[in-house]
Amino acid sequence: MKAKLEILAMVLGFLGLFGVVAATAMPMWRVSAFIGANLIVMEVLWEGLWMNCYNQADIKMQCKVYDSLLILPPELQAARGLMVVAIVVVVIALIVAGFSMQRSICCQDNARAKNITAAFAGSLFLLACLLTMVPVCWVAHTVIRNFYNPVVVDSRKRELGASLFLGWATCAVLLATGCVLLLIYSKRRAKEYAPYTGSYLLAARDGASVRSSRAPSSFHKYQEYV
Repeated sequence: MKAKLEILAMVLGFLGLFGVVAATAMPMWRVSAFIGANLIVMEVLWEGLWMNCYNQADIKMQCKVYDSLLILPPELQAARGLMVVAIVVVVIALIVAGFSMQRSICCQDNARAKNITAAFAGSLFLLACLLTMVPVCWVAHTVIRNFYNPVVVDSRKRELGASLFLGWATCAVLLATGCVLLLIYSKRRAKEYAPYTGSYLLAARDGASVRSSRAPSSFHKYQEYV
């Protein structure tokens, strides 16, 4: 059962890494909205963290990398930094999780250190989930707020892109990975303290049997008769 949980955690961890990298690289964080007077549906605009792309009918997609970071709105600037940090954290978490597996050579003779490694890996995955959740929700909140803002012109309004939905799915995968690793840690910790509890109960049971099997002395009987 523990081996299956370890394999599940590693599979979910690699899926989480793929999701974070894909959501960071994809340019579909904000897409053009066809509302009001914006009826030109022949051209679709995608805005990402690194570039914007124009997709026109019968013409291949054209993408242009941003010339400067300062031209981006604050939410996209923060999203770029947080997503890069999330990728680094997930990579470190995967390495630590690999060391925490029972078949790894790291801390093979020290079960407690291996358990702590599993807990640390789970905490890193939860941190990566938070680092991914913050920019995705921030950008989504900004898009929705501007969409319903009457002051913003229709040509400047955007809709939620596929990268945001992929980011939310990745957050769920990273959260599940962290929970699985913490579950492994709790199971190992319970098993670690189980022998000590059994020894204590066995010693207490032996002591009780010794006391119960001890016969009263003749002097005790004489004191009871008096």
